Amino acid sequence: MTKLNDTGSRPRPQAGTDRSWLDRFFFISERNSTFGREIRGGLTTFMAMAYIIVLNPIILSGVADVNGDHLSAGQLTTMTALAAGLVTIMMGVVGRAPIACAAALGVMAVVAYQAAPVMSWPEVMGLVIWQGIAIILMVVTGVRTAVMNALPHNLKLAIGVGIGMFVSLIGLANAGFVSASEGGSLLQLGAEGGGGHLNGWPILVFVAGLILASVLLARNVPGAIFYGIIGATVLAVTLHFVFRLDAGAWGGGVPELPSSPVATPDFGLLFQVDLFGAWTSAGPTTAGVILFTLVLAGFFDALGTILAIGTKANIADENGQMPRVNQILVTDGAGAVTGGLTSSSATLVFVESTAGVSEGARTGLASVVTGLLFLSAIFFAPVFGMVPAEAASVAMVLVGAMMMMHVGQIAWTDVSVAIPAFLTIAIMPFAYDIASGIGIGIIAHTLIKSAQGRFREVGWLMWILSAVFAFHFAMHAFGL
Repeated sequence: MTKLNDTGSRPRPQAGTDRSWLDRFFFISERNSTFGREIRGGLTTFMAMAYIIVLNPIILSGVADVNGDHLSAGQLTTMTALAAGLVTIMMGVVGRAPIACAAALGVMAVVAYQAAPVMSWPEVMGLVIWQGIAIILMVVTGVRTAVMNALPHNLKLAIGVGIGMFVSLIGLANAGFVSASEGGSLLQLGAEGGGGHLNGWPILVFVAGLILASVLLARNVPGAIFYGIIGATVLAVTLHFVFRLDAGAWGGGVPELPSSPVATPDFGLLFQVDLFGAWTSAGPTTAGVILFTLVLAGFFDALGTILAIGTKANIADENGQMPRVNQILVTDGAGAVTGGLTSSSATLVFVESTAGVSEGARTGLASVVTGLLFLSAIFFAPVFGMVPAEAASVAMVLVGAMMMMHVGQIAWTDVSVAIPAFLTIAIMPFAYDIASGIGIGIIAHTLIKSAQGRFREVGWLMWILSAVFAFHFAMHAFGL
């Protein structure tokens, strides 16, 4: 088997001494790239994931914590861009890979819809910091290998698919495309009060943006989701101006041209964290389950994304092993810590980095370019604040669709795989809770495999995880 060296390329003769220090540091020549390709790839990656600057503030500011407090959308815009910029540059310099980082949608859903309802925002961000510390410790101590081996491959796939379904449901609800039913069913088409129908111009904005982004994705256009949001926003601004729509007609963010595209950044959320409060306010069991969910949602998604990018960039070996993977994973954990310190949720690797790789990015220089663009976006908060929820929700639905693509890799013909996988995927959106889907999937896998006498396939760690989740469910069921 051919081994990769630290550059991610096959061993080759030493290049000439006339190469610049930048070339040598980022392995640009070794990875058969150029400065132009890296810059173009960094620009493309930023275009592909810039929607997160809009989406993250809309989601997090739209949810109240246990005390009824909301985070400021303007402050979140600043913090989202700041965290993404800093961590992506760190990834480029430390990991030296074409991988960009920003607020992770899967983790964002746990933060907003599972953690915030039972604790304050500073306590939520404290748990996000613990998530990052846990990821770093897992990498340093080798626990990563044990956890990876404990969870069966099919269940990992199901967790990703389930989170995708959950994220898509949230996007559809934020856009007003579905809502709680006014009749006997659980859900209905359209917003509340719409009688089960799609009504109003904002819905047209969402549908138009979804169609545009979907067509561009199907044609492999880099930045397709970003362009879909931009197109929907332009349409929203036009409709809002022509028909003089009320600001309350939009789900969040009013599509009005700002008086100035530039504003002084608001760093008010920086360091607003409580590291230990969640364990007392929400209880050690609830806080522990949420932390476990945060780690699971972020860690495995990051690992799969990193290996996928390495393979697509042709810098991984035959076994899919990425060069400098430990440095990359430690940086990913540091990104979660950074996200907590900025109250912008965990800042983790983004699969949209593959857009830059498709444009030729092969080194960390592309990530430095992407990171610098995110930092520059800090000063343009008014521009991002004019994007309505109907436009930003396009990203959530399509990211969920892309996460759903892994469903075909699950071994559905094996009942012992199909049932736990189905329960994991279905319960996340149906129960509106990611942790419940993971827990029931783990318990189902453990019990079914054991009932078949396949104890060795389960493993002791899965029994421990099953017991933890069983206790969690029983504690609430019986009021313990």
